[in-house]
Amino acid sequence: ALLDLSGPSEIEGVWKATTTLPCSYVPVKDFLQQTLTWTVEHDQSSRTIFRRDSSGDHVLLSEYRDRVEVPKNSPGNVSLHIGKLEISDKGTYTCRVTWRASNNSLVTREISTRVQVLKVAVTKPVIRAGEPGLVLPAGASTSLTCVAGGSPPISYRWFRGEPGGAARRLGSGAELTFDSLQPSHAGKYYCEAENR
Repeated sequence: ALLDLSGPSEIEGVWKATTTLPCSYVPVKDFLQQTLTWTVEHDQSSRTIFRRDSSGDHVLLSEYRDRVEVPKNSPGNVSLHIGKLEISDKGTYTCRVTWRASNNSLVTREISTRVQVLKVAVTKPVIRAGEPGLVLPAGASTSLTCVAGGSPPISYRWFRGEPGGAARRLGSGAELTFDSLQPSHAGKYYCEAENR
C-alpha cells in the first residue's frame, strides 16, 4: 500500500536496557516527509515526546531527554530508540508521520504500539574463552569473558576454585585477563553474575 506505516502492536522492553519501537514506511518519490511525532499515552493523557520537522529534532518531555532518538539519514525509518527504560515508560506510543505531496496536499498516517517493561532476572552465565582456547603455552596471554543476560546493570565476580568449595576471589568485571600465563595459572575458574 502507498505510504503505510508498519510496526508491531506490542513490545516488551527490558527494564534499564535500550529498546526500539519500530516504525517505518517505504519512501515514495512524490511525497516528502514534513513532520514526525512520537506521543505517549499513560493513564488517558497523551503527550508528545519527540518531534522532527524542518527546524530539526526536539525532545519535548523532560523525563525522556537524553534517552530518546530517531535514526537520521535512513529514509523511511522513523523508529524511536529509548535508552535506560524505566518502569514508568510503559504505555501506548503513537508514531505519526505527515507528508506533503507534489500537489501540496498533506497526508498523515499513524500507528500505535503498546510497551510493557519487564524486570528480567540474570541468566546463568556462560564463560567464553579467548583465542586460541583453553590450552595455551606459558607466556601466552588470554582472557575469559563472563556472559549473562537479564536486566542491566549486571555485575560480575571471578573466582578460582570450585563453587561451594574453597575459592579465591580474583576480581570483578566481565573479563578476566592473563597477560603472561604461568603453569601456576592452570586450574578451575568460575564466574558469578548478579543483577537487582
